[in-house]
Amino acid sequence: MSQNIKGALYALIAFGIFATHDVLVKILGGAYSPVQLVFFSVLLSFPLATLMLMRDATPGTLLPAHPWWMALRTVAAVVTGMSAFYAFSVLPLAQVYAMIFASPLIITVLAIPILGEKVRLRRGLAVLVGLAGVMVVLRPGQTELGLGHLAALMAAFGGALNSVVVRKIGADERNVVLLLYPMVANFLVMGAFLALIYKPMPVEHLGLLAILSVLAWVAGLGIIAAYKSGEAVIVAPMQYSQILWASAYGAFFFDEQIDGATALGSAIIIASGLYIVLRESKSGNSANRPVLRTRSRPDTGTTLRISPFLPSSIRFKRGQ
Repeated sequence: MSQNIKGALYALIAFGIFATHDVLVKILGGAYSPVQLVFFSVLLSFPLATLMLMRDATPGTLLPAHPWWMALRTVAAVVTGMSAFYAFSVLPLAQVYAMIFASPLIITVLAIPILGEKVRLRRGLAVLVGLAGVMVVLRPGQTELGLGHLAALMAAFGGALNSVVVRKIGADERNVVLLLYPMVANFLVMGAFLALIYKPMPVEHLGLLAILSVLAWVAGLGIIAAYKSGEAVIVAPMQYSQILWASAYGAFFFDEQIDGATALGSAIIIASGLYIVLRESKSGNSANRPVLRTRSRPDTGTTLRISPFLPSSIRFKRGQ
């Protein structure tokens, strides 16, 4: 088996596990506020995070080298966590994924002011086509748009902003700092509101939350293994397999069917994202590859689903 095939298989398995994670979010979201779910997801992730932090032998303090960029990343992670959990709770899985798939397109746009990248005509047109696909999914004027749709778009934007900020400061910040600040912020912010919305949870639901954390951790390891085994241009498109999981899980657990507009919009978004990935793979400028190096999962700061733990061979380094 070639390394690229092995990397693709690892990625497919990992994104399947992520999809299972999101099914549990949707199931629990029918009974509990996303504030409560995020809080306990963070709380139950700390033991796993501690194990990873104990392995970080990098000398230094927990003070960020770029405090303002770290603050922006932390705020984005808190907003993304709430938005993603809420969107999965109230919208069909396929609709949420379709809008989250716009994250690589948003990364391409945000990379212009934040990273100083230049987006040429073809990539720019691909972004516009992809955003048009988002509008096809949303169908403004034909369907009633609610907070769930706004939350899904905010999750896509927040995940993209997180990725670009990590791209900017990842070479200077310790992994422990990049991981810890969003987790602690989510714990404190959600904990502050918990008393207002808390609903007692039976042991089995707490168990499901623990499973959430483990699933995200295992899937994160799978993504790392995928990028260590295969080329980014092969691994990155595997994220779109989640729409297949969404179709199967949605039909089996929630009696959801993908309508024509969602299917068409998803196809447009995926096609534009794949075009950008392929264009970047042919680029001679390795610094101009924010999409290839991004796993395009919302970095919620609630689990170990975090870019900085990718191996150093695919981490962003300043000056590359």
